[in-house]
Amino acid sequence: MMYINAEQTVLPIARATIGQALGRQTTADESAPWLQELRACFVTLKIRGELRGCIGSLQAQRSLLADLKANALAAAFRDPRFDPLTDAEFNHTRIEVSLISTIQLINFTDEQDALNQLRPAIDGIIFEHQNRRSTFLPQMWESLPSPRAFMELLKKKAGLSPSFWAEDVKLSRYTVIRLCDSENTENLLL
Repeated sequence: MMYINAEQTVLPIARATIGQALGRQTTADESAPWLQELRACFVTLKIRGELRGCIGSLQAQRSLLADLKANALAAAFRDPRFDPLTDAEFNHTRIEVSLISTIQLINFTDEQDALNQLRPAIDGIIFEHQNRRSTFLPQMWESLPSPRAFMELLKKKAGLSPSFWAEDVKLSRYTVIRLCDSENTENLLL
């Protein structure tokens, strides 16, 4: 599906949603018909290049508009790794939205076969074993370009040893449409 003016539509909605929660009088155009499509997304917040919040959905269960707003609020105020975003931080916050594709199961024979099938800089990966689950967006490849390092950190994020492997490990992949605030956003707001 083609998303016309996606960056000019999605990013202002995420920013306005967070701004409104901080008591600011901000609005954004929510009239694009494709915002009503069933779609999942992640919202990532960064301040001066450092992660400040990241929350999202892997499976589409509501409209993109509803998912976007819920995840923007959660990334800003409910990411358990960070204190809630403050009004003072908001002007320095860069917003990134990742529109998630359909998830595809990866079939493999062993860990090496799985590693050989990973597509650096393309795939987001979901790692699952029994009741443990973790994921990294494709953007994580920027700091973890090696499939082995990527997989080891995914295991660690799931609460397992980096060397862990079992026959019943399940891996899935997805891609994203990545929408980002301008690189200059932080500098313009300082």
